[in-house]
Amino acid sequence: MEQRILGRTGRPVSVIGLGAWQLGADWGAVDETDAMATLYAAVDSGVTFIDTADVYGDGRSERLVGRLLRERETSGSGAGLTVATKMGRRVDQVPENYNRDNFRAWNDRSRANLGVDTIDLVQLHTPPTPVYHEDAVFDALDEMVAEQRIAAYGVSVETVEQALAAIARPHVASVQIILNMFRLKPLDAVLPAAATAGVGIIARVPLASGLLSGKYDEHTTFAADDHRVYNRHGEAFDVGETFSGVPFDVGLAAVARLAAIKPSGDTMAQFALRWILDQPGVTTVIPGARNPEQARGNAAAADVAPIDEATMTQVAGVYDDLIREHVHDRW
Repeated sequence: MEQRILGRTGRPVSVIGLGAWQLGADWGAVDETDAMATLYAAVDSGVTFIDTADVYGDGRSERLVGRLLRERETSGSGAGLTVATKMGRRVDQVPENYNRDNFRAWNDRSRANLGVDTIDLVQLHTPPTPVYHEDAVFDALDEMVAEQRIAAYGVSVETVEQALAAIARPHVASVQIILNMFRLKPLDAVLPAAATAGVGIIARVPLASGLLSGKYDEHTTFAADDHRVYNRHGEAFDVGETFSGVPFDVGLAAVARLAAIKPSGDTMAQFALRWILDQPGVTTVIPGARNPEQARGNAAAADVAPIDEATMTQVAGVYDDLIREHVHDRW
């Protein structure tokens, strides 16, 4: 699979990664056997970048990824894997909780979960906006790099303004942001700024919580423990993390139009992922998967032909007609 350098980490990573939120919690139950099979399928398909977080299943996702690392190391096939985790969402979201002592405690827990001494990339997990402007926060992260607790650090953000603030920080290696056919705003300023600064872009929620897979309709239901039920209006966390903040019925209408313009032979999910990969400045995209088939299908998007300019223009037209009013000014 094509590799791109992940910003200031200097590490090559696969253009299709794996987001491991589904394997921890909040997407319905995934048992350990299925979770490990999904991780193996992704890596066997060429994925070398895995993104997790300490809050996914209260550490379950990290522990599963740690098991993968141990088993792959034993088999000799784990070389070249880059693992990123996130920290900060296990406490009240007030700026003062983003401090040196908490960072070190959270890092100790994540290193134990993953079974590593040094984590490849640690990202602040969508912190409150004032955190981006606190020098002490980034001094503490620099100290952790110097101590080899972490190899590099980045930030996962909700808004364009937060992304630009993070990119301006001299040692931020990467920015993780929602970028998909329903979220075009980062194309205007964030991606060019990141490219200029040498900061990697990790595109998350690439399929808009599955809407852009084209597999849902007005009759689709989700389990009660799935955030697509309990967070539709932002009851648990930022509503932008669920269906990218787009009302479900609006998203279905947009997908119907997008499906009509996708290249024949590609799945809707592959079309959506390829669209992200074709945006200048994107390093990797991290679709989630709940089973091996999904993991392999997502990885295959790396082999899909680049999208032509006319189709890109049509995608933008769908956004302008149906999606823009719901998301553009909010994030």
